[in-house]
Amino acid sequence: MTHCGIDQANAMPSPRTLKTHLPVQLLPPSFWEENCKIIYVARNPKDNLVSYYHFQRMNKALPDPGSWDEYFETFLAGNVVWGSWFNHVKGWWKKKDSHPILYLFYEDMMKDPKREIRKIMEFLGKNLKEEILDKIVYNTSFDVMKKNPMTNYINEIKMNHNLSPFLRKGDV
Repeated sequence: MTHCGIDQANAMPSPRTLKTHLPVQLLPPSFWEENCKIIYVARNPKDNLVSYYHFQRMNKALPDPGSWDEYFETFLAGNVVWGSWFNHVKGWWKKKDSHPILYLFYEDMMKDPKREIRKIMEFLGKNLKEEILDKIVYNTSFDVMKKNPMTNYINEIKMNHNLSPFLRKGDV
C-alpha cells in the first residue's frame, strides 16, 4: 500500500515536524491560518545552483539538466523544479514579517552551528542542557551526516549514486 505525504503527515502526532522545499505561495492555507512555526533555511545562489545541478544529474525522476552552461541559464531563468531561487528566498523573507518564520542562512549554520541551533531552540521555546546541544551540533555536522546511512540514503531506484553522492561537499 502506498501512502502519500498528506496521509503520513495526518497520521503523525501533534506537534508535527514537516520538511518541504516548496515556495511560500504553494504551502497550504492551513499553515498560515493555524500560525504554524516555520524554519526556513536560505542558501546563497551559487552554492544552491551547484547543489541543484548535481542533485538533478543523479535524480532519476527529474529531467537531465544538460551541460553546466545550459543548467546555469535554466537556473537563472527560474526554470528549475522549485522555481526561481530569487523568488523563493524573497517570498519567504517577506512572509516572515507576518508569520512565525525563523529565517536562517545555510552559511551561518556552517560557520557557527551552535549559535544557529540556539536560535532554533529559542524560536521553538525549548531549553536544552549544554551536553545535549553539543550532541546535536556533532550529529548534525555535515561530515557526520554524510557518513550516516540514515541521512545519506536514497535508493538506487530514485538516485544514481554513480553520478554523485546525495550529500556531496556542504562547502560554502
